[in-house]
Amino acid sequence: MSTILVVGANGTVGSALAAQLEAAGHQVRRGTSQVAGAGQVQLDLVSGNGLAEAVAGADAVFLMAPPGYVPQDTLLVPVIDAARGAGVKKVVLMTAMGADADPTSPLRRAELHLEVSGIAWNVIRPNWFMQNFRTFWLHDILTQGAVRLPTGQGKGSFIDARDIADVAAVLLTSDSYVNQAFNLTGDEALDHDEVVVLLSNASGTSIRYEDITPDAMRAGLLAAGLPVGYADFLVMILGYFKLGYSAAVSPAVQQITGHAPRRFVDFANEFATTWQRDTADVG
Repeated sequence: MSTILVVGANGTVGSALAAQLEAAGHQVRRGTSQVAGAGQVQLDLVSGNGLAEAVAGADAVFLMAPPGYVPQDTLLVPVIDAARGAGVKKVVLMTAMGADADPTSPLRRAELHLEVSGIAWNVIRPNWFMQNFRTFWLHDILTQGAVRLPTGQGKGSFIDARDIADVAAVLLTSDSYVNQAFNLTGDEALDHDEVVVLLSNASGTSIRYEDITPDAMRAGLLAAGLPVGYADFLVMILGYFKLGYSAAVSPAVQQITGHAPRRFVDFANEFATTWQRDTADVG
């Protein structure tokens, strides 16, 4: 079995991927910027600390940039170079749907660097995560009874992070799709009015969608402590969502894993209690 470094192993995708690889018998190195515990290696992409040790002896690497940092290529390119120097056989890089639209964008620069690195590679570009409604957008749901985003009536083919992990696991342990890139989506495109109906029905709680301005979104992100550059990046890509760039549906999850992507209605029902709240506390 392979030794696989999973960068971001404590994150939404990385944790699911690491567990799946271990269950299949692979030796997993869980890369984390925190103090390393059992089965973990300390790896700080910002400083580069621990990079040489993390890639040494690894057969494959799952790579993604930590949230909150722009430009991402300054963090990703050194890992690709270190992996090549260490003799890593394959790198699966997770960027984002639409990253290939602009050859000068940081994520696309990282993709292009990997493509010419000489390492066998895959790039996966997931659409917006279903899990965002359990994490980033949850505070407004619980305190305001609303999903508040500047996305208008734009639609998104939201994907469950576990489907991303399923795809990554296949690509890391197989050469069937070597040197190919894939957009990863769910099997339907929903606007946020449709999303809140599914969340409301599942939780038994009334949740509405509020279309806010980009400036209001940016102010909220900054108030939550996000760096200015990353807040601007999120507002920018939410603008592309509004314009319809997130609506495309890809067959890649089915093609690579053999199973259909998880549906949003099933995700909502599975985690229904997440969005339940005391309505007396909602302003």
